[in-house]
Amino acid sequence: MTNPHGKRRGTRYLFSKKFRKHGITPLSKYLTCYKRGELVDIKGDGAIQKGMPYKYYHGRTGRVYNVTKHALGVIVTKKHRGRIMPKKINVRVEHVKKSFCQKEFIERVKRNEAIKMRSKEEGTRLPMPKRQPVQPRKGHLVRTKGNEPQWLEPLPYSLFI
Repeated sequence: MTNPHGKRRGTRYLFSKKFRKHGITPLSKYLTCYKRGELVDIKGDGAIQKGMPYKYYHGRTGRVYNVTKHALGVIVTKKHRGRIMPKKINVRVEHVKKSFCQKEFIERVKRNEAIKMRSKEEGTRLPMPKRQPVQPRKGHLVRTKGNEPQWLEPLPYSLFI
């Protein structure tokens, strides 16, 4: 075939399973509880063809808006001709997993709330612990007493035979 136009065109390696991960899907995949509003990562499982997402959505993160017996409704953003459109897709639970993309953010919010509560109990004002970029190193004085400066220069070019 010169150029197939099917829905799964170009997915030979995209939907293939990893090395030594072939076989039946583990039960934990089916027993995971999803709730509305949670973030999920869409990852198509090539072993199960039912409810598989289109290849564009593979690797995308979306928000659950509907939960049914075997599938989830997920809202994913798609960029098309300069517009960012929310798309609603239905995907079976075998093709999604819970996303941990906001894990660090949620931990930081909890830590900040604990600091706020502690400062309120003590009656002191603590500055909010905001993330700071890496600051430049502190300046220091280099003494040359007994330590003469050395000139660094490249070696002159010569043919080494």
